[in-house]
Amino acid sequence: MTKIMRIGKRDFEIGKRTYIMGILNVTPDSFSDGGKFNSVERAVLHTREMIEQGADIIDIGGESTRPGYTRISDEEELSRIVPVIEAIRKETDVPISVDTYKSKVIEEALKAGADIVNDIWGFKKDENMAKVAAKYKATCLLMHNRDNTNYNNLMEDVLNDLKDSINIALKAGVMPENIITDPGIGFAKTYQQELEVMNHLEDLTTLGYPVLLATSKKRMIGTATDLPADERVEGTVATTVIGIMKNCAFVRVHNVKENKRAALMTDAIVRRNK
Repeated sequence: MTKIMRIGKRDFEIGKRTYIMGILNVTPDSFSDGGKFNSVERAVLHTREMIEQGADIIDIGGESTRPGYTRISDEEELSRIVPVIEAIRKETDVPISVDTYKSKVIEEALKAGADIVNDIWGFKKDENMAKVAAKYKATCLLMHNRDNTNYNNLMEDVLNDLKDSINIALKAGVMPENIITDPGIGFAKTYQQELEVMNHLEDLTTLGYPVLLATSKKRMIGTATDLPADERVEGTVATTVIGIMKNCAFVRVHNVKENKRAALMTDAIVRRNK
C-alpha cells in the first residue's frame, strides 16, 4: 500500500516510485567532488542541474565524513551551508536535506529553510539533535553507525542499533511519519559486512519506516570494481537497482541522471502493480 510522506512542501508516495536524493557537497575535501561546488553560485547551478535530471531532494553536506575526515567547527560548517540553503530556497521548494550530526548546525540550517535532518550517527552523537528535529517538525534520516565493526549477528545488530536511534527520535517528540532509516553503507562495516547488508536490505523495512540507500561512489564499490571514486558510476547504478528491488524508497547519489534512468526502468519492473 502506498504511504504518503510529507517532506517540506511536497508529498512523497512511498512505494509508488523511487525518489532520488542528489548530493551537493559544499566542502573543499569531499572524497568524490570536493571543491567543485563550494561557492554559492556553483552550488545553485549544480542544484538546478540535478533537479532537471530528476532529483527529488537535495542533500547538502558542509563537512566531509569520508574515512579519516577532520571535524570542523560549527561556525565554519554553517558558513558553508546556510548561504547555499538560502539561495536554493529562493529558487525552488524542492526539499533540502542537511548532512550533519551537530545540533547547533542543524538548527540554523532548519531556520534557513532546510527540511531534512540527515544524521550519520542516528541521533547518538549529539543528544540535542533529536530535540531540534522534533522542535522544527523536520523529517529525520537516521543512519546506522557505531564506533566498531564487532557484530554478533550483523543484520540483527544493525536493526537493533537502528531501533535505538528510532527510540531516541520518538522520545524527543519526532513523529513516526517523519522518520526514514539508512543502513549506513560505508560506516562501521567491513567490505564483506557491507555486501551482506546489501544482500539483506529488505530486512530494514521490517522496522516499519521508509529506507534510503546511500552507496554512491563509496569504498565498497571501489573495492568490488577496483576503480577510483570518479569511475564508480556504473557500480553505484548497480546498487541502486538492487536497493529498489529490496524495497528501498530513496537513493542518495552523486550522478542523478544515470541513477534516475536506472530507477525508472527498475520501478517499471518491480513497482508496476503499486
